[in-house]
Amino acid sequence: MTADAPHMDACARGNAFPGGTNPGGMKDGLHARYGHLLPGLARDRVEYNGRSYTRGVPDAGQRERCSIAVPTAMGGRSRPQPWIWIHLAAAPPCGQGREAIAEAICQMALYGGMPAMFNAPNAAMKVCEAEENSA
Repeated sequence: MTADAPHMDACARGNAFPGGTNPGGMKDGLHARYGHLLPGLARDRVEYNGRSYTRGVPDAGQRERCSIAVPTAMGGRSRPQPWIWIHLAAAPPCGQGREAIAEAICQMALYGGMPAMFNAPNAAMKVCEAEENSA
């Protein structure tokens, strides 16, 4: 739990936290896409983020590297997972430079294999290219 918001419930912390990790409005997006099929999913997901992403340890940057590493290791079975794009964009505002992100991705070749590992840097290059073009 974050020290600055112990009074907030998990859903409120999840809504307050996202910033860069929720660039498109996760709750609204999930509700629009799945609300008819899975009522409450959007709130549950935001509440889960409020419980997990606001714990304080590891810090936000380390948490983002982990959130990039896991879908990287899983990515050999499919195209890059949607959430990797969110965390690739959220990592730099949390203090993670390109080198730290690239090293976390590269390390996953040991666990997910080379095909899995190569999905993530291709996604990362697109995120970096989009950032550079918008600057």
